Amino acid sequence: MEKAIFDKAAGCLPDACFEREPDLGIVLGSGWGDALRMDAELARVSYGDIEGLGCAAVQGHAGEFILFERAGRRVAAWCGRRHYYEGVGWEPVVMPIEILRRMGCSRLLLTNASGGINPALRPGDFVIIRDHINLVGINPLIGRHCEEWGTRFPDMSEVYSRHFAETLHSIANNRGLRVMDGVYAYTSGPCYETPAEIQAYKAQGADVVGMSTAPEAVFAKACGLRTAGVSLVANLAAGISRRPLSHADVVDAAEAAKPQMATIVDDFIARL
Repeated sequence: MEKAIFDKAAGCLPDACFEREPDLGIVLGSGWGDALRMDAELARVSYGDIEGLGCAAVQGHAGEFILFERAGRRVAAWCGRRHYYEGVGWEPVVMPIEILRRMGCSRLLLTNASGGINPALRPGDFVIIRDHINLVGINPLIGRHCEEWGTRFPDMSEVYSRHFAETLHSIANNRGLRVMDGVYAYTSGPCYETPAEIQAYKAQGADVVGMSTAPEAVFAKACGLRTAGVSLVANLAAGISRRPLSHADVVDAAEAAKPQMATIVDDFIARL
C-alpha cells in the first residue's frame, strides 16, 4: 500500500478530527448506518470528499465520516465501508483504520451483516466475532512495509479483544438479545457462496460468512488497536437457506434490527 494516499486522505479532514484522540473508532457495515445516537456533532465529511477513499458503492452504506460526542466520549464513526471486491485496491478498504490510527485512536468497533452457517443461528441474531478465517488468501499487509503500521510479521493470536467480547456479551444479555460467539469466514465476494463452499467453511469451524471486516481487523491489530467485532446475521447462507440469496434480504434484516443495533453501539460507547 502507498502511504502517500493516506497522507492526502488525512488532509481532507477538518482540524477538529486531530485535536484530541477519539475514545472509540467505529466502522458501520451494511445496515448499521443508523446505529448512532449523538449528543453533539463535531464534524461530518462525505467519503466522496476524502481523496483516495471515494463514495460507498453498496446499498446500506451511507458513505460519511462523523466525529461526535456521546455520554462524555468522543467517537469517530465511519458510516459504511469500501470492499475489496470493488476493485479499488486495499487502500480504501483500510483507510478508515489508518486515519483512526493517525487520530490517536486505540479502540475499534467493527460491525457487519453476515450469512449464518451455524445451524443454531437465525436471521436477526448477533454474533460476537472471536476469530476469523481469511479465505481470500491475501491481506492488506502484503507489499511495501511501513514501520508506523507495526512489525513486519504481526502476531494474530488475539485479533478481537476478549475483554471487548465480554463487554458485548454483557450488553446483549442485559438487553435480552440473541447472541453467540462465532468465527467469521471472510470471502472476497461479490457473489454469494455456493452450498458446497458453505459446507467447506462449516467444516473449517466458521459460524458466519461475509465479505468484509477481516482486512480491517488485521490492519488494526498490526497497528496496535484493540478491536471488537459484532455481526448481524442477516440471512442464512447458501444451502442452509431454502431461498435464493439477495442483498435486499440483508437490507430488510438490518432495517428490522435497527433498534437493537443502536442499543449495542450506544451501550458499548457508554461502557468504555
